[in-house]
This record gives sequence, C-alpha cells and structure tokens, in this order.
Amino acid sequence: MPPGRFLFPLALAALLGLVALPSAQARGEHIVLASTTSTEQSGLFGHLLPAFAEATGIRVRVVAVGTGQAFEIARRGDADSLLVHDTDGEETFVAEGHATERADVMVNDFVIIGPTDDPAGIAEAETVAEAMRLIAEAQAPFASRGDDSGTHRAEQRLWDAAGIAPAGSWYRALGSGMGPTLNTAAGMDAYVMSDRATWLAFENPQDLTLLFAGDEALFNQYGSLLLDPERHPHLKHDLANQWHRWLLSEEGQQAIATFTVNGEQLFFPNANYP
Repeated sequence: MPPGRFLFPLALAALLGLVALPSAQARGEHIVLASTTSTEQSGLFGHLLPAFAEATGIRVRVVAVGTGQAFEIARRGDADSLLVHDTDGEETFVAEGHATERADVMVNDFVIIGPTDDPAGIAEAETVAEAMRLIAEAQAPFASRGDDSGTHRAEQRLWDAAGIAPAGSWYRALGSGMGPTLNTAAGMDAYVMSDRATWLAFENPQDLTLLFAGDEALFNQYGSLLLDPERHPHLKHDLANQWHRWLLSEEGQQAIATFTVNGEQLFFPNANYP
C-alpha cells in the first residue's frame, strides 16, 4: 500500500486537533490575581506577566491593593490567585481553609526613608527599633500607609517591638498605596517606611533619601497562595495553579531575578536572597 495513503488522514487529524484544542492564548484565557501595590507600582508585573503569557498563553489581570484588601477579595471568591507579603496573615488564611497551599516566592526588604537632613538622627541608629524610637521622641513627621497592607502591618509590628503606640499630629495614617504615600511623605518632608522595590522605582523623591536599612526585622517575604476549590468552585483553579507553579519554577524564579530598575535588582528568588 502506498505510504502516502496514511499521510493525509494523519495531517487532517492533527489539523482538527488544533482546531478543537486551541491554545490558552487563542481562547483568551486569563486569571484575576489579587496582589499588592508594591508588586504593581515597582514595575515587577510589567516584567513577569508577558513572560508567563508567552510560556503558557494565560493572561493575568492584577487587582493591586493592600494585602489586607487582597485577602478580603480572595475570601469573597473575587480573585483566582493571591500574591501578598504578610506571612503570618497568609498562614492564618490557609489555616482558616481559604487556601490549600502557600509557598515562598521572593523576598526583598523594607527601608526607612526620610528628609536628607534627618532631624530625628535615625541614620546613626543601630537597629530599626531604635530608629522608630528616635522618630517618635523627636515627633518628626511620619507618613504611614494606614491601609492594612503588608507594609502597614509590618510597620505596626516594628512600632510594637519598639514599645511605641504612634499617635499625635506627627503621625499621619493616610490610607493609601505605597506610591501615593511616598508622594505625600515627599511633600511634607516626612519619614516613611517603604519596600525597597517601590522606593527604587519612585520618581518623585524631592528631598527624601534612604536613611536606614539592613536590620533583619525589615525582611520582606512574598508568598503565593492557591485558593480552596471546594470553597470557591467557580474559580479558575487549573489556570491559577499554572501561575503558582510557574512562579516557583526555574523559569519564573529567573524572571524575578532579572527584573531591575536602574541596574539594581529589586526582588530576589527565595533560594538566592543575599
């Protein structure tokens, strides 16, 4: 029997298979990701999401809010995936049955920014607790996000560790994202705590400068969570799982490592944190 007799049916079957099973990209598949303003405003997602879409055909639509708000969005079942930076809150989220898995994805650190003349003298502090005490003692203006974000939660833990309950006209709880908070701090020559990535990407520093960093208490861990399919069966769990696994893969971790601003790496894959 001529060998070509089987080639046409096979080619036709392959073509029909392509028509019947279009790629995720051709189907326009996407997930909604609840995440933080720091990952959005630093420019990280502009770097990561095209690489993920190229690898999988899946687009990611980001809802960038404070971590506390991201938790609430996920609890309501209004997001397919979650990427935030409050390890204690994330572990509670899993324990309460809202997520089936949590994984460390990347880290950077928090830094304390302030006016270049440093009226509270925090640049000479040996620990971040001492730096916070100096700001409070001087009643120097301090701009807080005040929005239950991961950054705000971390800031509150630092005040607690320093034995201080910040209050008074010097302490401004703004209820805003990291970028707007930095803008306000620049306008009022205030101290402010920021994740390093958003600070490095910030384009309106005016008289602000980085004054304190390096304390282990300023470590900033980001985690990815898989939401519970039994609690929210309507979500796109298969696609969200592909996003989660890609972040943890060698390809995803390398994409995180290669994101830079002005030549400086902003986030570090968990295995490679200095």
